[in-house]
Amino acid sequence: MARLRDPQRGCEWDLAQSFATIAPYTIEEAYEVTDAIERGDMAALKDELGDLLLQIVFHARIAEEAGLFAFADVADAISAKMEARHPHIFGDAPDLGQSREERWEKLKADERAAKGAASALDGVALALPALMRAEKLQKRAARHGFDWPDTIGPAAKVYEEVEELAVAGTDAERVEEAGDLLFAAVNLVRAHGIAPEDALRAANLKFERRFRAMEALAANRGEDFAALTLDQQEELWQSVKGSEPRKAP
Repeated sequence: MARLRDPQRGCEWDLAQSFATIAPYTIEEAYEVTDAIERGDMAALKDELGDLLLQIVFHARIAEEAGLFAFADVADAISAKMEARHPHIFGDAPDLGQSREERWEKLKADERAAKGAASALDGVALALPALMRAEKLQKRAARHGFDWPDTIGPAAKVYEEVEELAVAGTDAERVEEAGDLLFAAVNLVRAHGIAPEDALRAANLKFERRFRAMEALAANRGEDFAALTLDQQEELWQSVKGSEPRKAP
């Protein structure tokens, strides 16, 4: 990376980059790592981890050139953080029998307080996918008692938001109510002990699988799927759905 960023002999594209311009690539590479894991492709995982590591090296090199920190500092910082967050393993602190999440969140809360955090919601990254960020915001609030005791309240809130979206009169109101509905749906799913991101990812995969099967079924019949009526497409959908293995009761 130092060679690529060399002002005299480096690559013009690499030299032109900044933290901001390569940040989208960093996020993309992290998703590609996840994709390789989801597909169980270990050869691809090796490659994608290398691509992700390159992003970390890239950021560190830009920082080193600016006199901020170097790659070794990044490695040292995460090592120190892991030791601080596992004092019962790397130090002499007693294991108080807390769950991993309780212990981890308490240590992270202490870290945020030491950095001057003024709110329980400080530190939830703005750049997170909106669904994941909604869950994290709700979990933070829940740790301070702001949460429903069961699934009844969140379910009622979803119905309420559906009605409010239906009667919204302007584009701005519809956007706001749509956001409220999605946020409420995350809260309901979370109340059932389900990770919203995992649930939606599974739903996306299911829809994609069924839609592709509909297209294939139409093609086998010599039909243009896009030219079919909605009722005909629904018939294909039900046929594909009915052909799937039944779930265990």
